[in-house]
Amino acid sequence: MHVELPEKRYYGIGEVAKAFGVNTSLIRFWEKEFDAIKPKKNAKGNRKFTPQDIKNLQLIYHLVKERGFTLEGAKIHLKEEKQKTLSNFEVIEKLQKIRAELLKVKEQL
Repeated sequence: MHVELPEKRYYGIGEVAKAFGVNTSLIRFWEKEFDAIKPKKNAKGNRKFTPQDIKNLQLIYHLVKERGFTLEGAKIHLKEEKQKTLSNFEVIEKLQKIRAELLKVKEQL
């Protein structure tokens, strides 16, 4: 899944949830379940996600929503084969970007 977010240091939970097309409660739940997601919290308790958190969320989204892993399965997969999974995910992400660009060119023709 290609996520469209502007270049910023921190993203609010609403922006992140909208970009992924999920509810904010799911993002909060994944934050509790996966150690890789560590958003900063301000005095009010608002979560601010860094670009690294967004990349981790994309990887978790890919495993859980697109590939159909259970939460436990995704945790185990990330612990055991994180490097392999990360490299595969990066390749898939690049191919999806290329596909999106080609579709834009096709529509312009």
